[in-house]
Amino acid sequence: MISMRDGLKLYTVIVSPVNAKTTSPVLIERTPYGASIPIPDDTTFKTELMGNTMAKEGYIFVYQDIRGKYKSEGIMQIHQPLIHAVKKGAVDESTDTWDTVDWLIKNVSNNNGKAGIYGISYPGWLALMGAVDPHPALKASSEQACMGDLFLGDDFHHNGAFRLSYGMEYSYEVEFDKTTDSNFPFPQYDLFDWYLNLGSLKNVNNKYFHNKIPTWNSFVAHPNYDAYWQTNSPLNYVQTAQIPQLHVGGYYDQEDINGPQLMYSHMEKKDTFNRNFIVLGPWNHGQWGYDKADSLGKISFESRTGIWFRNLQKKWFDYWLKGIGDGKFDEATCFQTGSNQWKTYTTWPPKEATIKKLYAGANNKASFVKPVAADAFETYTSDPAKPVPYRSLPIEATYGPGSRWKSWQVEDQRFVYSRPDVLSFMMDSLTEDITVTGKIMAHLFAATSGTDADWIVKLIDVYPAFDTKNLDMSGYQLPVAMEVFRGRFQKSFSEPQALIPNKATEFVIDLHDINHTFKKGHHIMIQVQSTWFPLIDRNPQKFIPNIYDARESDYTRATQKVYFSVEYPTYIELPVMKN
Repeated sequence: MISMRDGLKLYTVIVSPVNAKTTSPVLIERTPYGASIPIPDDTTFKTELMGNTMAKEGYIFVYQDIRGKYKSEGIMQIHQPLIHAVKKGAVDESTDTWDTVDWLIKNVSNNNGKAGIYGISYPGWLALMGAVDPHPALKASSEQACMGDLFLGDDFHHNGAFRLSYGMEYSYEVEFDKTTDSNFPFPQYDLFDWYLNLGSLKNVNNKYFHNKIPTWNSFVAHPNYDAYWQTNSPLNYVQTAQIPQLHVGGYYDQEDINGPQLMYSHMEKKDTFNRNFIVLGPWNHGQWGYDKADSLGKISFESRTGIWFRNLQKKWFDYWLKGIGDGKFDEATCFQTGSNQWKTYTTWPPKEATIKKLYAGANNKASFVKPVAADAFETYTSDPAKPVPYRSLPIEATYGPGSRWKSWQVEDQRFVYSRPDVLSFMMDSLTEDITVTGKIMAHLFAATSGTDADWIVKLIDVYPAFDTKNLDMSGYQLPVAMEVFRGRFQKSFSEPQALIPNKATEFVIDLHDINHTFKKGHHIMIQVQSTWFPLIDRNPQKFIPNIYDARESDYTRATQKVYFSVEYPTYIELPVMKN
C-alpha cells in the first residue's frame, strides 16, 4: 500500500527478478481492472507465467490499482482530467504516478534508477497521464489504445453520436461496484431486441440505473460538446511529449480507434525534441499485447504481427531504460493491410500521398470521375423502429460469453448490403493495385425529411467474385474505414442545430487513418446508411435539444437523400501512394 501525497494508499504489486546479478529498470502498469496476479505473495515462479519476453532479461514489473478500484483507497470516476497544474495541492493520475515512481525508486532493491510506464486501453490513458509533468526517473512511456476525446471520437461518442451498447455496459461495469467489474444482468443472450425495446434513453435511469452510475449521469447532463467534455479531453490537458512517447493503435480497434492517432497528431505539433512516435497495426483493441495477431476474424495478415510489435516494444524500453541499442526509431511504423507488409515513414501521414476523390455516382457506381448530372440522388427510408444492425445477429453482451465484439470491424458487410435502407456505390474491378495511406475524409452531400439524422459512411474493399487465393473470401466486403456523424452537429459540436428538412447539406466525416492496398481485381465501395444499432443509439430524426429526454413519440421515419450531382458531389478523399 503506497502512500500518495494526500495520505491515501494505493495497492501495488511488485514483481522482481530473483537473484538478480545486475540492477533492473522499473516498468509500471496502472489499472482500474485489478492489479492482483493469481500468484501468492513472495512466491518464486518462472517468467513464462508473465507472458512477457522482457522479464527474461531483467525488468521489475509493477502493477497498481488506481484510486477507488479494487484494493486501493479512494473514489474513482472514469477519465478525470489533470488538475494539479491549475489547482494547488490537487491530486490526479499524474501526481499519483509521480508519487508511485518516487516510492519505487527509493524502496525497491536492485533498481537502476529508471522507470517506464505503459498500458493498453484505460491503462494506456494512465500511461499518457503519468508522462505529464513526470518524475525525473520516468524515462519513457507507451500509451496504447489510449482514449482520446470522449465526445468527438472514442469510447462513448463518435462525432457526437452516442455509443449506446458500449457506453451503457462499460459504465455499469466500472462504476456499479468499486471492488470488482460488474456485468449488467441482461435477461437474454441476443440483445438486439432488448435494446430496441428499451426505447428512449431516458429509460436507462428510469428502469435500471436509477441515477447511481456517475458516468451515465454525465452523459445525460451533457449531450453536447460543452465545457465538461472539453475540459475532460486530453487535447486540453496534454500538450507535448515531455518524455519519449510511443503511441500504439489498431485500425480495427472497436473501442479506442481514434485516441492514439489523435494524440500523436496533437503532440507532434510541438515535438521539437523528436520524442513522439507512432505504431499502427491491423489489430482490434489491444490485440498486439497478448496475441500472435496473424489474423482477425476471417482476415489473414500472413505474419505474426503481435509478436513483431512486442519485439519492437522491447527495443523501445531497452533503449530508454537500459541504454541498449542505437535509439534510432522510425517516426511512424504502420502495417499495410491488403499487401500485408510493415512500412515505415518519416512523417505521419506521409506527405508523398496524392489526394484522389472517389465519387458516388448513378446506378450505384463509384469512380474517380466527378459527376456531371445536374440533379442526381438516391433515396432510402430510415426507420428507428427497424434499425440496421451494426453486425450480424446475435448481438451478444459486449464482454459476455461468445461475444464477437472484438472482430466486428472486419465483418463481411454483405449482411446489410441488400437492405433497402443501405446505399452502396461500387467501382469497376481494379486493373492495378491502389495503395491508400493516411487520413480518410468523407464528404457526404445529403438531405433528410426530418430535422436530425445520423450518417454512417463506410469505405469497403470488395473481394473478387471468385477469389482464387481463398475461395471462401469470394465477394467478401471488408470494411477498411467507417464512421458515424450525428447531423445536428454539422456546424458545431457545442451548439447543435436542427437540420432544415430536404435541404442538401455537406457532412464532412473523418474516417481516420488507414494504410491499405486495394488489390488488382478487387472493387472499392462506398456505403451509406442512417442507423447502426445498438452500437449507436437511435436518432429520433426529430431535433430534440437533449436526446436523452426524447419521448417514444419523437422517434419518426425519415426519407434520406444522398446526392451525386455536379453541385452536390458525394466523395471520399483517398490519399493514394505510388506503387
